[in-house]
Amino acid sequence: MINESKKTVYFYAQTDEYSEFSNFAPYGVAFDGRWWRTVEHYFQAMKFHDSDYRERIRSCSKPKHAKALGMTREIPLRLDWEEVKDQIMLDAVKCKFKTHEHPRNLLLSTGLAHIAENAPMDAYWGVGPDGNGLNRLGKILMQVRGELQSARI
Repeated sequence: MINESKKTVYFYAQTDEYSEFSNFAPYGVAFDGRWWRTVEHYFQAMKFHDSDYRERIRSCSKPKHAKALGMTREIPLRLDWEEVKDQIMLDAVKCKFKTHEHPRNLLLSTGLAHIAENAPMDAYWGVGPDGNGLNRLGKILMQVRGELQSARI
């Protein structure tokens, strides 16, 4: 177990030691009676109210395809997206780690370490190109870890 609170655990690529933390990792989630292959599939679909488009994203074979569909602006984004996206991500990440034992145990093994998505092009969910991004996904993972740690006591 990593005990140093100053240590940082980085994740991003599927070849990284902590790749299970990525939303692209092959750990599905269930919401509203539907199974989503990855957190990425679910998150990208939730950007839209159009149920047919959501289903198109859900049925993608790969998370990178789901992300590409989620990046379109040909279909209008839900008007409240900026207000709800963090909560949607939190709910999906919680579901993933509560559902799947292996990534849950890996997350718990990080102890008190700082967790950072080493995404060079994303300064919102990750640390961005200069390492000073908001790292919202890393913060969500640390929040979920804390909740899981509390539940074990």
